[in-house]
Amino acid sequence: MEDLTITNSSKEKLDFEFHGDPTDTSLLVIIGHGVTGNKDRPWAVALADAIAAAGYGALRFSFSGNGDSEGDFAKSTISKEVKDLKAIVNAAEDAGYHKICYAGHSMGAAVGVLAASRDDRIEMIISLAGMVDTKRFCEAEFGDETPGKGHMWGEKDCPLSQDFVDDMEKVGSVLKKTEKIESSWLVIHGDADDLVPVEEGRQLYAGAYEPKHYVEIEGGDHVFSGDAEGKMTQAVCDWLADQQI
Repeated sequence: MEDLTITNSSKEKLDFEFHGDPTDTSLLVIIGHGVTGNKDRPWAVALADAIAAAGYGALRFSFSGNGDSEGDFAKSTISKEVKDLKAIVNAAEDAGYHKICYAGHSMGAAVGVLAASRDDRIEMIISLAGMVDTKRFCEAEFGDETPGKGHMWGEKDCPLSQDFVDDMEKVGSVLKKTEKIESSWLVIHGDADDLVPVEEGRQLYAGAYEPKHYVEIEGGDHVFSGDAEGKMTQAVCDWLADQQI
């Protein structure tokens, strides 16, 4: 897949990096980041490397408007990112992959829940520090900013748009979508996460149908820094091995 050009429904090119053996199309793990992130976050690179070392294919990508992907950051919403993920899944299907897994972090995990609830091609889903209550998150993190004028966490390249705020409120909570997902599901959350409380990971796991598995990392922060990174990547690889791919 490394030679492909992938564009979303808005004809914007999505930046991605493939890890693994391109001739092995048994499984592809697609890795998506959270708000203000990109495909080159340390946890994403470490996860892709670990998955490839375990003998599976991995593709990490930046949602439109983020990183080196084309598009306007101000138009980056969960709803649009669901369409971005569909474009990646379409490309994987066209490349002949027999099984597709999506691993999403934070808001990218919320994207995964919505995508998997309407696309049965995503047979496996991994939620990493997964955001559940999108409205709460937006109010807690950006409630003091004015849409159209303010910025996310003071980052000048990440303007807070009204589109983003409206979409986060419209989604509200992804828990209502879990009943539509029949995919195998792995939920991983750190108990020291200060952006998405560990309680949301526990709620997500409780709302998921079998087969499902939950890993709570003691001392793990939102981005699985330090020792939590290795524990996260190992938990993912162990789970993939148990799926009898």
